[in-house]
Amino acid sequence: MSGKRISFFGDGIPYHNLADLTGKLIVIEGTDGVGRSTQIEDLKKWLEVKGFGVMTTGWTRSPLIGKTIEKAKAGHGLNINTFNLLYAADLADRLEHQIIPALKSGFVVLADRYIYTAFARAVVRGADRAWIREVFGFAIAPDAVFYMKIGIGDLVPRVINSQTLNQRYLDEGAGEGMDYWESGMDLRLGEDFYDSFVEYQKRVLEEFDLMTGEFIFRTVDASKSFEEVNRNLKEGILTVIENG
Repeated sequence: MSGKRISFFGDGIPYHNLADLTGKLIVIEGTDGVGRSTQIEDLKKWLEVKGFGVMTTGWTRSPLIGKTIEKAKAGHGLNINTFNLLYAADLADRLEHQIIPALKSGFVVLADRYIYTAFARAVVRGADRAWIREVFGFAIAPDAVFYMKIGIGDLVPRVINSQTLNQRYLDEGAGEGMDYWESGMDLRLGEDFYDSFVEYQKRVLEEFDLMTGEFIFRTVDASKSFEEVNRNLKEGILTVIENG
């Protein structure tokens, strides 16, 4: 892999020189329930078989701040500024101790969501677009962003089917129900989780669509089968690695 270089979005991290980052930072973006994590799990194995060192990362996986975010979200009392700053702290810690070291070692870093999810969620909750971009100005610009795009009409049945499958585990204390924050319940967008989820996700998807041109997303039709989406992602990622 070549050593062409990545830049920061904003002022960056002053003491980091990005000239020696020989790895690739590849982001898989998309809204909740679109299937990012399942695809990344398969992509990691595929890249490793091809001989690449691979590291995966995602929201709230920082050892420093991840558990704090989960506890704060469980209380349903986060305001918009606290919400965004906690996620910024999570990414900053992962950049410092996971992502940048992996890139220096020549690894392919697969990010399950990145700053774009933060941008979309923040704006939907009333944050200023320019402000939230400044908050994440320390972030490294990735080599490529693959946006798993899906319409609300395809997303809702997928999430409902997933919920139906998960329901059999809920009574045993396992599995996950429809998430309070992913449903935008803090915004009072509907009478119940379902109505709120639909309205919230509509707004998030609109923000992703607006960012597609601004950040040059490589769009993948996520309404297709797992195999077709997987094939498209693999073709795109291989192009980035070989020609980037």
